[in-house]
Amino acid sequence: MTTIHITCGEPVAAALGAALRDADRAGRVIALHDDLTVGPLRHADESAGDRVAFWQRAGGTPEAVLRGEAAMFDALEESDEPVVIWHTPDAADQLALRRVCYRLRNVPQRLNEVRLCADDVPAAPAAAVSRIAARLPDAAPISVLRITRLALEWQEARFANGETRRWRDNTFTSGTFADLDALIVEAADAARGEWLSPAQIGAALPRAGAGFTVREPVVLWRLRELAANGGLRLRDDLHAAHAPGASAGRTAPAGGARTPHLSLPR
Repeated sequence: MTTIHITCGEPVAAALGAALRDADRAGRVIALHDDLTVGPLRHADESAGDRVAFWQRAGGTPEAVLRGEAAMFDALEESDEPVVIWHTPDAADQLALRRVCYRLRNVPQRLNEVRLCADDVPAAPAAAVSRIAARLPDAAPISVLRITRLALEWQEARFANGETRRWRDNTFTSGTFADLDALIVEAADAARGEWLSPAQIGAALPRAGAGFTVREPVVLWRLRELAANGGLRLRDDLHAAHAPGASAGRTAPAGGARTPHLSLPR
């Protein structure tokens, strides 16, 4: 029986695919592309519509990819193949883990995981293949108790339906795009007039307390929105700098309280 391996994004998927081929092991690798740390989640498991509308506005994941992932989850529920979820401590990976556990909560015997650390996914492709290959024997079943807890946490994230989701102290809380904008403006202010690339701003946000890895499409979207509102200056090459006299008021973090405990539907 073929094992299905699920990862977040292409780098891990590519390294995992190569590692499986090198080890002459059968397996199908599925890379998830929808960044669940941002945008609406409430109806994510019923329809791709809200996610499609969000990414069309933000300029990120294409509609065909989002609808393909929705169909993949439906097919995953109908399958009887074992599943291995490869995940790092990154917020997007942790949300994907919880979503898969929720979708397969009624067949817990199918669920396995490999817990990766940041060092297991180096930037150099050859090194990544080597590190991932070393972790192939580490796939282990997820306990029924843990699957239930992770599935409930996915439901809580959906119910909260925040604009962003922070991962701190093993807990998800909701945030707003205003929170994120304030951190972007702070990064621009700290540069004292220097023009920052989107990559530099994206790298600064987790260090400033964003609570998740802010990927390039989201950074570019918020830069465009801030520039349109006079919150910062934006060049044609999308480098950003402080706008004299502008400020982005920091809002109180939304969703600080935990959502009510939810019961899983049968």
